Amino acid sequence: MLRRTFMFLSAAAVAVSLGAVSTAYAQAKKTYYWVSHGSPADPVWTYFLAGAKQWADDTGNTVNTSFHNGDVPAHQEAIRAALAAKADGIVTTSPDPGSLVEIAKEANAAGIPIINFNTPDPTASFDAYVGGNNVAFGKGWAQYLVDKGLVKSGDFVWMPVEIPGATYGVQEEEGIASVFKPLNITWEVTDSTLDQGEVITRMVDYLTANRAKIKAIIGLGDLVTGSIKRVFDQVGVKPGEIPVVGWGNSTDTTQEVLNGYVNAGQWQDPQATSYMALSMAAMASSKIPPGFNIITGALYEKDTAQIYDDILSGK
Repeated sequence: MLRRTFMFLSAAAVAVSLGAVSTAYAQAKKTYYWVSHGSPADPVWTYFLAGAKQWADDTGNTVNTSFHNGDVPAHQEAIRAALAAKADGIVTTSPDPGSLVEIAKEANAAGIPIINFNTPDPTASFDAYVGGNNVAFGKGWAQYLVDKGLVKSGDFVWMPVEIPGATYGVQEEEGIASVFKPLNITWEVTDSTLDQGEVITRMVDYLTANRAKIKAIIGLGDLVTGSIKRVFDQVGVKPGEIPVVGWGNSTDTTQEVLNGYVNAGQWQDPQATSYMALSMAAMASSKIPPGFNIITGALYEKDTAQIYDDILSGK
Protein backbone atom coordinates (compact mmCIF):
# COMPACT_ATOMS: atom_id res chain seq x y z
CA MET A 1 0.00 0.00 0.00
CA LEU A 2 1.34 3.41 -0.99
CA ARG A 3 2.35 5.59 1.94
CA ARG A 4 2.40 9.26 1.19
CA THR A 5 3.78 12.24 3.08
CA PHE A 6 2.55 12.51 6.67
CA MET A 7 1.86 15.96 8.05
CA PHE A 8 1.36 16.27 11.79
CA LEU A 9 -1.20 19.06 11.90
CA SER A 10 -4.98 19.28 11.95
CA ALA A 11 -7.20 20.05 8.97
CA ALA A 12 -8.15 23.33 10.60
CA ALA A 13 -4.50 24.26 11.00
CA VAL A 14 -3.89 23.46 7.34
CA ALA A 15 -6.74 25.69 6.23
CA VAL A 16 -5.60 28.58 8.39
CA SER A 17 -1.96 28.14 7.38
CA LEU A 18 -2.61 27.96 3.66
CA GLY A 19 -4.95 30.90 3.83
CA ALA A 20 -2.32 32.92 5.63
CA VAL A 21 0.35 32.00 3.11
CA SER A 22 -1.96 32.91 0.23
CA THR A 23 -2.50 36.32 1.80
CA ALA A 24 1.28 36.73 2.15
CA TYR A 25 1.73 35.96 -1.54
CA ALA A 26 -0.70 38.74 -2.46
CA GLN A 27 1.48 41.26 -0.67
CA ALA A 28 4.85 42.66 -1.72
CA LYS A 29 7.26 40.07 -3.05
CA LYS A 30 10.00 38.97 -0.70
CA THR A 31 13.45 37.40 -0.75
CA TYR A 32 14.22 34.03 0.83
CA TYR A 33 17.42 32.03 1.13
CA TRP A 34 17.61 28.26 0.58
CA VAL A 35 20.85 26.75 1.91
CA SER A 36 21.92 23.12 1.45
CA HIS A 37 24.81 21.05 2.79
CA GLY A 38 24.48 18.85 -0.31
CA SER A 39 26.10 18.82 -3.72
CA PRO A 40 24.46 19.91 -6.98
CA ALA A 41 26.05 16.79 -8.49
CA ASP A 42 23.99 14.56 -6.17
CA PRO A 43 20.86 13.53 -8.16
CA VAL A 44 18.49 13.86 -5.19
CA TRP A 45 19.44 17.52 -4.70
CA THR A 46 18.23 18.34 -8.19
CA TYR A 47 14.75 17.43 -6.94
CA PHE A 48 15.07 19.45 -3.74
CA LEU A 49 16.25 22.40 -5.85
CA ALA A 50 13.37 21.91 -8.29
CA GLY A 51 10.93 22.30 -5.41
CA ALA A 52 12.53 25.61 -4.41
CA LYS A 53 12.46 26.89 -7.99
CA GLN A 54 8.83 25.84 -8.42
CA TRP A 55 7.89 27.69 -5.24
CA ALA A 56 9.61 30.83 -6.50
CA ASP A 57 7.79 30.55 -9.85
CA ASP A 58 4.43 29.97 -8.19
CA THR A 59 4.71 32.81 -5.68
CA GLY A 60 6.78 35.38 -7.55
CA ASN A 61 9.14 35.65 -4.59
CA THR A 62 12.92 35.52 -4.98
CA VAL A 63 14.72 32.44 -3.68
CA ASN A 64 18.52 32.59 -3.50
CA THR A 65 19.89 29.04 -3.43
CA SER A 66 23.33 27.69 -2.53
CA PHE A 67 25.05 24.32 -2.11
CA HIS A 68 28.02 23.80 0.21
CA ASN A 69 29.19 20.22 -0.35
CA GLY A 70 29.46 19.44 3.36
CA ASP A 71 31.63 22.50 4.05
CA VAL A 72 30.29 23.63 7.43
CA PRO A 73 32.06 27.04 7.62
CA ALA A 74 30.84 27.93 4.11
CA HIS A 75 27.32 26.85 5.07
CA GLN A 76 27.43 28.99 8.21
CA GLU A 77 28.74 31.97 6.26
CA ALA A 78 25.92 31.66 3.72
CA ILE A 79 23.31 31.92 6.47
CA ARG A 80 25.08 34.85 8.10
CA ALA A 81 25.16 36.55 4.70
CA ALA A 82 21.38 36.03 4.48
CA LEU A 83 20.98 37.56 7.93
CA ALA A 84 23.14 40.54 6.95
CA ALA A 85 20.99 40.99 3.83
CA LYS A 86 17.88 41.04 6.08
CA ALA A 87 16.31 38.08 4.33
CA ASP A 88 12.57 37.65 4.74
CA GLY A 89 13.17 34.03 5.62
CA ILE A 90 15.79 31.27 5.53
CA VAL A 91 15.37 27.55 4.93
CA THR A 92 18.42 25.43 5.65
CA THR A 93 19.63 21.91 6.17
CA SER A 94 21.81 21.09 9.18
CA PRO A 95 25.30 20.17 7.94
CA ASP A 96 26.58 18.75 11.24
CA PRO A 97 24.88 18.22 14.62
CA GLY A 98 25.06 21.46 16.61
CA SER A 99 26.68 23.43 13.79
CA LEU A 100 23.84 25.94 13.45
CA VAL A 101 22.88 26.40 17.10
CA GLU A 102 24.44 29.86 17.43
CA ILE A 103 23.35 30.97 13.97
CA ALA A 104 19.74 29.96 14.67
CA LYS A 105 19.89 32.13 17.79
CA GLU A 106 21.16 35.03 15.66
CA ALA A 107 18.22 34.57 13.29
CA ASN A 108 15.80 34.46 16.22
CA ALA A 109 17.26 37.67 17.66
CA ALA A 110 16.99 39.38 14.26
CA GLY A 111 13.37 38.29 13.90
CA ILE A 112 14.15 36.42 10.68
CA PRO A 113 12.31 33.09 10.27
CA ILE A 114 14.67 30.12 9.95
CA ILE A 115 13.16 26.82 8.88
CA ASN A 116 15.15 23.59 9.05
CA PHE A 117 14.61 21.03 6.27
CA ASN A 118 15.94 17.61 5.22
CA THR A 119 18.32 17.07 8.17
CA PRO A 120 16.91 17.93 11.60
CA ASP A 121 18.78 19.26 14.61
CA PRO A 122 16.51 19.62 17.66
CA THR A 123 19.32 21.34 19.59
CA ALA A 124 19.02 24.42 17.37
CA SER A 125 16.18 26.94 17.81
CA PHE A 126 14.72 26.62 14.33
CA ASP A 127 11.14 27.83 13.91
CA ALA A 128 10.05 24.51 12.37
CA TYR A 129 11.30 21.40 10.61
CA VAL A 130 10.23 19.89 7.28
CA GLY A 131 11.54 16.49 6.25
CA GLY A 132 12.16 12.98 7.46
CA ASN A 133 13.12 11.61 10.84
CA ASN A 134 16.59 10.23 10.16
CA VAL A 135 16.82 8.28 13.41
CA ALA A 136 13.49 6.60 12.63
CA PHE A 137 14.63 5.92 9.05
CA GLY A 138 17.83 4.23 10.27
CA LYS A 139 15.91 2.15 12.77
CA GLY A 140 13.44 1.20 10.05
CA TRP A 141 16.18 0.03 7.67
CA ALA A 142 17.82 -2.11 10.34
CA GLN A 143 14.50 -3.55 11.49
CA TYR A 144 13.58 -4.33 7.88
CA LEU A 145 16.73 -6.44 7.47
CA VAL A 146 16.07 -8.22 10.77
CA ASP A 147 12.36 -8.80 10.23
CA LYS A 148 12.90 -10.14 6.70
CA GLY A 149 15.51 -12.58 8.03
CA LEU A 150 18.24 -10.97 5.92
CA VAL A 151 20.65 -10.48 8.85
CA LYS A 152 21.10 -12.26 12.17
CA SER A 153 23.25 -12.13 15.29
CA GLY A 154 26.95 -12.04 14.50
CA ASP A 155 26.50 -10.68 10.96
CA PHE A 156 28.39 -7.71 9.50
CA VAL A 157 26.67 -4.85 7.62
CA TRP A 158 28.45 -2.32 5.39
CA MET A 159 27.21 1.30 5.46
CA PRO A 160 28.70 3.61 2.82
CA VAL A 161 27.98 7.34 3.21
CA GLU A 162 28.98 10.44 1.26
CA ILE A 163 30.06 12.61 4.21
CA PRO A 164 31.12 10.80 7.41
CA GLY A 165 30.08 12.80 10.47
CA ALA A 166 27.37 14.76 8.68
CA THR A 167 24.02 15.09 10.47
CA TYR A 168 22.06 12.71 8.27
CA GLY A 169 24.48 9.78 8.55
CA VAL A 170 25.07 10.29 12.27
CA GLN A 171 21.34 10.25 12.99
CA GLU A 172 20.69 7.27 10.71
CA GLU A 173 23.48 5.30 12.39
CA GLU A 174 21.96 6.12 15.79
CA GLY A 175 18.69 4.50 14.72
CA ILE A 176 20.47 1.51 13.20
CA ALA A 177 22.53 0.97 16.35
CA SER A 178 19.37 0.78 18.47
CA VAL A 179 18.39 -2.36 16.53
CA PHE A 180 21.75 -3.95 15.74
CA LYS A 181 23.61 -3.55 19.05
CA PRO A 182 21.23 -5.73 21.11
CA LEU A 183 21.47 -8.40 18.40
CA ASN A 184 25.29 -8.32 18.24
CA ILE A 185 25.22 -7.28 14.59
CA THR A 186 28.32 -5.26 13.70
CA TRP A 187 28.84 -2.65 10.99
CA GLU A 188 31.25 -0.18 9.45
CA VAL A 189 30.53 3.26 7.98
CA THR A 190 32.87 4.16 5.10
CA ASP A 191 33.60 7.43 3.33
CA SER A 192 32.41 7.51 -0.29
CA THR A 193 32.66 11.30 -0.99
CA LEU A 194 30.27 13.44 -3.05
CA ASP A 195 31.89 12.74 -6.41
CA GLN A 196 29.95 10.12 -8.40
CA GLY A 197 33.04 8.58 -10.02
CA GLU A 198 34.90 8.44 -6.72
CA VAL A 199 31.82 6.97 -4.99
CA ILE A 200 31.77 4.05 -7.40
CA THR A 201 35.54 3.51 -7.22
CA ARG A 202 35.62 3.47 -3.42
CA MET A 203 32.56 1.24 -3.14
CA VAL A 204 33.96 -1.21 -5.69
CA ASP A 205 37.28 -1.36 -3.82
CA TYR A 206 35.62 -1.93 -0.44
CA LEU A 207 33.18 -4.55 -1.72
CA THR A 208 35.95 -6.40 -3.55
CA ALA A 209 38.10 -6.52 -0.41
CA ASN A 210 35.31 -7.40 2.03
CA ARG A 211 32.74 -9.28 -0.03
CA ALA A 212 33.00 -12.52 1.96
CA LYS A 213 31.97 -10.93 5.27
CA ILE A 214 29.31 -8.46 4.07
CA LYS A 215 25.84 -9.86 4.79
CA ALA A 216 23.89 -6.69 3.92
CA ILE A 217 24.37 -3.07 2.88
CA ILE A 218 22.63 0.05 4.14
CA GLY A 219 23.15 3.10 1.92
CA LEU A 220 23.19 6.11 4.23
CA GLY A 221 22.81 8.58 1.35
CA ASP A 222 21.12 8.77 -2.05
CA LEU A 223 24.36 8.93 -4.02
CA VAL A 224 25.69 5.67 -2.55
CA THR A 225 22.41 3.75 -2.75
CA GLY A 226 21.92 4.93 -6.33
CA SER A 227 25.37 3.53 -7.21
CA ILE A 228 24.64 -0.05 -6.09
CA LYS A 229 23.89 -1.45 -9.57
CA ARG A 230 27.06 -0.06 -11.11
CA VAL A 231 29.12 -1.30 -8.16
CA PHE A 232 27.54 -4.78 -8.16
CA ASP A 233 27.97 -5.10 -11.92
CA GLN A 234 31.67 -4.22 -11.70
CA VAL A 235 32.34 -6.61 -8.83
CA GLY A 236 30.17 -9.40 -10.25
CA VAL A 237 27.51 -9.44 -7.54
CA LYS A 238 24.12 -10.60 -8.80
CA PRO A 239 20.92 -8.64 -7.99
CA GLY A 240 19.60 -9.87 -4.65
CA GLU A 241 22.82 -11.69 -3.70
CA ILE A 242 23.55 -9.09 -1.01
CA PRO A 243 20.47 -7.44 0.58
CA VAL A 244 20.45 -3.63 0.28
CA VAL A 245 18.25 -0.96 1.88
CA GLY A 246 18.73 2.80 2.11
CA TRP A 247 17.77 6.06 0.48
CA GLY A 248 15.59 6.04 -2.61
CA ASN A 249 15.03 9.60 -3.83
CA SER A 250 16.46 9.07 -7.31
CA THR A 251 15.52 7.18 -10.46
CA ASP A 252 18.81 5.28 -10.07
CA THR A 253 17.46 3.70 -6.90
CA THR A 254 13.85 3.24 -8.06
CA GLN A 255 15.24 1.30 -11.02
CA GLU A 256 17.50 -0.70 -8.71
CA VAL A 257 14.49 -1.66 -6.60
CA LEU A 258 12.48 -2.60 -9.71
CA ASN A 259 15.37 -4.73 -10.97
CA GLY A 260 16.20 -6.43 -7.68
CA TYR A 261 19.50 -4.75 -6.80
CA VAL A 262 17.98 -2.90 -3.82
CA ASN A 263 15.35 -4.46 -1.54
CA ALA A 264 13.76 -1.24 -0.28
CA GLY A 265 14.28 2.49 -0.79
CA GLN A 266 13.42 5.43 1.47
CA TRP A 267 11.32 8.18 -0.10
CA GLN A 268 11.37 11.67 1.38
CA ASP A 269 9.34 13.78 -1.06
CA PRO A 270 12.31 16.06 -1.93
CA GLN A 271 10.42 18.55 -4.10
CA ALA A 272 7.56 18.83 -1.62
CA THR A 273 10.02 19.19 1.26
CA SER A 274 11.61 22.31 -0.27
CA TYR A 275 8.25 23.71 -1.33
CA MET A 276 6.67 23.31 2.11
CA ALA A 277 9.75 24.63 3.94
CA LEU A 278 9.61 27.85 1.92
CA SER A 279 5.85 28.04 2.47
CA MET A 280 6.39 27.85 6.22
CA ALA A 281 9.07 30.55 6.01
CA ALA A 282 6.60 32.78 4.13
CA MET A 283 3.94 32.15 6.74
CA ALA A 284 6.35 33.03 9.55
CA SER A 285 7.45 36.13 7.64
CA SER A 286 3.80 37.22 7.73
CA LYS A 287 3.93 37.00 11.53
CA ILE A 288 2.07 33.71 11.81
CA PRO A 289 4.50 31.43 13.67
CA PRO A 290 4.39 27.77 12.62
CA GLY A 291 3.33 25.67 15.57
CA PHE A 292 4.10 22.33 13.97
CA ASN A 293 6.66 20.30 12.03
CA ILE A 294 5.98 18.48 8.76
CA ILE A 295 7.34 14.93 8.73
CA THR A 296 7.74 13.11 5.41
CA GLY A 297 8.78 9.60 4.48
CA ALA A 298 7.81 6.21 3.05
CA LEU A 299 9.78 2.97 2.60
CA TYR A 300 8.95 1.33 -0.73
CA GLU A 301 9.66 -2.07 -2.21
CA LYS A 302 9.37 -3.46 -5.74
CA ASP A 303 5.55 -3.51 -5.70
CA THR A 304 5.30 0.30 -5.35
CA ALA A 305 8.66 1.43 -6.76
CA GLN A 306 7.12 2.31 -10.15
CA ILE A 307 5.00 5.01 -8.50
CA TYR A 308 8.09 6.79 -7.21
CA ASP A 309 9.96 6.20 -10.46
CA ASP A 310 7.12 7.95 -12.32
CA ILE A 311 7.18 10.89 -9.88
CA LEU A 312 10.94 11.33 -10.22
CA SER A 313 10.70 10.98 -14.01
CA GLY A 314 8.09 13.75 -14.16
CA LYS A 315 5.37 11.42 -15.48
